[in-house]
Amino acid sequence: MFSTERGAANLLIGVVIGLIVLKVTVGWLSGSISVLAQAADSFLDLFAGVVTFFAIRIATKPADRGHPFGHGKVEDMAGVVQGVLIFIAAGLIIFSSVQRIINKTSVELAEAGIGVMVISVITSVFLSRHLRKVSQATGSIALEANARNINADIYSATAVLVGLIVVRLTGLNILDSIVAIGMAIYIVKLAYDTLGKPLLGLVDASLPPSEQAVIESCLAEWRGQEIVGFHELRTRRSGNQRYVDLHLVMAKDASLEQTHQVCDLLEHDIQAKLPRSNVTIHVEPCDGKCKQCPIDSSACQTK
Repeated sequence: MFSTERGAANLLIGVVIGLIVLKVTVGWLSGSISVLAQAADSFLDLFAGVVTFFAIRIATKPADRGHPFGHGKVEDMAGVVQGVLIFIAAGLIIFSSVQRIINKTSVELAEAGIGVMVISVITSVFLSRHLRKVSQATGSIALEANARNINADIYSATAVLVGLIVVRLTGLNILDSIVAIGMAIYIVKLAYDTLGKPLLGLVDASLPPSEQAVIESCLAEWRGQEIVGFHELRTRRSGNQRYVDLHLVMAKDASLEQTHQVCDLLEHDIQAKLPRSNVTIHVEPCDGKCKQCPIDSSACQTK
């Protein structure tokens, strides 16, 4: 039920709503800025989860006349929105923490804050692992961004937990605000990391070198079997879809039927090793000017 993109998004929304209710209640009762900062972070997780839910609904729609390449970039846009929201959350946390240090605000009921942070850490560990697992299985950029967000909650909630324990033992209320500022700095780094991949998708950056190497290895395996060589290899990503196009140089004596069969087999090979790939091949005949032709054919003459 929760192993699909939509199911994982539904799970994310439900869990985050529960955590928000707990954190807001305890943060308000205890007056802890670090717990309220956690609540604000969870509220942004909820907003990001809602964005992800609708983004996935749109991104998984099949290509149509108006969108012949599909709707995958909607996921990249959702990832960018999440990154910007994380930056905003970090700024608000820092501002509130500084204000509390200036006003020397104290923390009450630290025990309640400790309890809710323990619950938050345990819940976030399981939720983050599940979202990452589903994102890897489906290639969802939006779910991957959410997994990063929830993973940040684990570290930030742990920091808040330690801070509240120290406040409870020592009575140094300023530590609560200091921990919140430290958490905000970490969240800024997370926002920077979250923005990277979806921004690359929006500007049609090439696939990672490791994935391009897979494509080139597929081409190398077929070289010498009617295939003379290739050039103009271009790649890009849109959401969870990969797009590959290249120019394939075929032996002059290769028939149209042979060429079509080789192209089909090559496409299937690439798609098997890089799922959700759309491969477009432009075929060219060998010009016979190779210094050493890899094809054992009289039609491809050597100099």
